[in-house]
Amino acid sequence: MSVLKEAAVAVRENAHAPYSNFKVGAAIRSASGAVYVGCNVENVAYPEGTCAEAGAIAAMAAAGDYEIAEVYVVAGSPMPVTPCGGCRQKLAEFGAGDVVVTMATTGGMEQMTTLADLLPGAFSQAFLDTQK
Repeated sequence: MSVLKEAAVAVRENAHAPYSNFKVGAAIRSASGAVYVGCNVENVAYPEGTCAEAGAIAAMAAAGDYEIAEVYVVAGSPMPVTPCGGCRQKLAEFGAGDVVVTMATTGGMEQMTTLADLLPGAFSQAFLDTQK
């Protein structure tokens, strides 16, 4: 079992999902080689919860790491679940288009894609650059 898979599966168990009962775990390997994890944390005041991917990104940034090299997301579902739209944009903030994202189920099914395929036309700093 890969390090990212092990980390995502393990952190998924810590998810706080009393409302949906849908636990998600995410693990990110940064360009430095460090692994950061996150799990979804629901809140009774929807939509104030936090996605697993966002938690892993926050842990990475808190450690002073800012470049994603690989992502692994696991959920207890019949088929692999893609990151939500907001998390796709968050991942694109820190990862290049060719970064591999593996989406998996607790039953062992996996699907691999890239950030560019998950979020074609991602909003980036280039849109904020102004011409004079």
